[in-house]
Amino acid sequence: MNPNVILDLCSGSGSWSEPYKKHGYDVRQIDILDGIDIRLMEKLDCTIHGILAAPPCTALAVSGARWWAKKGNMALLESLSIVDACIRAVNIYCPKWWALENPIGRLSRYLGPPVMKFQPWEYGDPWTKRTCLWGHFITPTKSPVFPIEGGKIHRMPPSPERSRLRSITPPGFAKAFFEANP
Repeated sequence: MNPNVILDLCSGSGSWSEPYKKHGYDVRQIDILDGIDIRLMEKLDCTIHGILAAPPCTALAVSGARWWAKKGNMALLESLSIVDACIRAVNIYCPKWWALENPIGRLSRYLGPPVMKFQPWEYGDPWTKRTCLWGHFITPTKSPVFPIEGGKIHRMPPSPERSRLRSITPPGFAKAFFEANP
């Protein structure tokens, strides 16, 4: 097993950290869905090699802008408190690299402009969903394909699984990110 520890914060499906797991890294998934709130996580007694963070985008992504007024500031404050906890983890552990992901939205107002924006099709997954990354990492090498599936993510019909499916990190990007940031 690789001795390097990767923190996968707000990990959801774990798709972003999957390439690290496949290569033997010690991936620690921290997610409220598993009963672990990053905001309450105590400091781990180990060296953290890298941090992947994908805080919930419900109150941040522009795709949900029409509901922002109805949700009010409490939803925004909740989301920003999770983003803040992810940034605190970066400051506590000082990893070799780190990245925080969120779709196009209002997070730039709080973190400044993203270091990188990407579309899944730029990394071999034939659909669109512009995503932003903040952090300190090596930009992955692109392997673009034609986006024949277009906006399939945006066209998903309402369902109990919709938000979970929309939040899965595209596998081509996850692989490219791992290759650039081992």
